Amino acid sequence: MTSSAQARETFVPAMSAIAREAGALLLHFFHQKLKIEYKGEADLVTAADRASEKLIRERIAAQFPGHDILGEEQGLTDSGSEYRWYVDPLDGTTNFAHGYPVFCVSLGLERRSADTAHRIAAVVYDPTRDELFSAEQGSGARLNGEPIQVSKISELKECLVATGFPSHKRHKSPNIYFYHQVTLRTHGVRRAGSAALDLCSVACGRFDGFWEFNLNPWDTAAGVLILEEAGGKVTRFDGSPFQIDSRETLGSNGLVHDALLHEFQEIFAGRGLDPLPDPRIYPRAPATP
Repeated sequence: MTSSAQARETFVPAMSAIAREAGALLLHFFHQKLKIEYKGEADLVTAADRASEKLIRERIAAQFPGHDILGEEQGLTDSGSEYRWYVDPLDGTTNFAHGYPVFCVSLGLERRSADTAHRIAAVVYDPTRDELFSAEQGSGARLNGEPIQVSKISELKECLVATGFPSHKRHKSPNIYFYHQVTLRTHGVRRAGSAALDLCSVACGRFDGFWEFNLNPWDTAAGVLILEEAGGKVTRFDGSPFQIDSRETLGSNGLVHDALLHEFQEIFAGRGLDPLPDPRIYPRAPATP
């Protein structure tokens, strides 16, 4: 049996069931008034995060005993297995806690050997829309069982792209400058608050590109595989290959990837930057028709 066939027949159905069960649990919490706790200055965690990860870990342990798990809330369980799960039990916690219905469960599975590691299966489940994205290495990507592909837009000015900002220490991220420059050169930039769903939106053609600084492995493991299997491309900001521990994530439909890389190179070099407008001038400026 090939690795892709094994992923299809063994892992994706089980991953889908686990993600749907965790998603139903999240919806139960979502419709209640939640107590918000802060892990840091503005990095919050809810009871739903913990309950979802607990459920996911229990299901994985029961069905795939011995597999390693790296989760956002409980860290790494490492027994040296060739299989490692990347679990984000609630991607979009800030949205969730504020009642904004954009969040998901993200599960990525990696198979490791002595010198290589390959992500072989992935599931991202959005419970508010009942949308389940899935992918298998070498077998394409799907949304609720139907094949999906990236968009065919090849001009950056026609693209709708997405980005994200950290929940804390935003002042240490330069992304506001990238947001400003890229939004001037595209049809628009969206910031929805869930990296996994943003990557899936590129995979199914809703967005044409996505970038973010300093994401964690559980943020990207599933979404990157889904995007790649949908025909997209993912790299670091300099065009070098994306790795699971990369702190730079740039994904696209592939057709506009070089154009996005060029914009990033220009921004990093400080060339051709449109200045940020002075807010002190705005109240005195005449209205634009």
